[in-house]
Amino acid sequence: MPSHLAIIMDGNGRWAQQRRRPRVIGHRAGARAVNRTIDFCLERGIAALTLFAFSSENWGRPQQEVDALMKLFLGALDREVDELHRRAVRVRFIGERSRFGAGILHRMQRAEQLTRDNRTLTLSIAASYGGRQDIAHAARSLAEDVAAGRLLPEQIDEQALASRMALADLPAPDLFIRTGGDTRISNFLLWQLAYTELWFTEVLWPEFDAHVLQQALDDYAQRERRFGLTSAQIAALAAENASQ
Repeated sequence: MPSHLAIIMDGNGRWAQQRRRPRVIGHRAGARAVNRTIDFCLERGIAALTLFAFSSENWGRPQQEVDALMKLFLGALDREVDELHRRAVRVRFIGERSRFGAGILHRMQRAEQLTRDNRTLTLSIAASYGGRQDIAHAARSLAEDVAAGRLLPEQIDEQALASRMALADLPAPDLFIRTGGDTRISNFLLWQLAYTELWFTEVLWPEFDAHVLQQALDDYAQRERRFGLTSAQIAALAAENASQ
């Protein structure tokens, strides 16, 4: 069972187009799939769920669609946060917030403040997020410390950079899922996905449910995660841990 799932929720627009409905209808249906996925994680004891809700590149979509997405985002924050808090879900947002309106920013901050001590599930919502942007922000933070004399250049290593990334307080995702048929990671968690298992499905996000998610977990359970080691080394480490 993975402890951290990361999901690109793709296919809302195509789902709506297949039904000759506006794209916003697909996004509304996608919001119900989010609730099903949260339910699944809570039932199975999965500790962390990270969802790619809105990329830094999505601001370039038609303004009417962006406005509709922001309205849906606002409504979801108003409707869902208290229930998530009741279920001990910690809500957090990663990404560049400066382009969001004051109403959304206020609700994002309220959600994080209200749920900050919850520990059953950490729900991270990537909004106005990009993996390259994440790495650049981490590098800039380290550069500022070097310029201020708080850090020496030779002290910068992978661990130092990782500590400045989004999700630095969580383990890296064990399993990445993308719906909708595309087989790429689209600038999502570029640093964090280095050794994550990848799973792709043709299922469009509004149709994603517990059955499909279980298929992903069943496939994940059959994989051997070596992290650069050999199978023999992994077996030896497992035997050593079992004997302790």
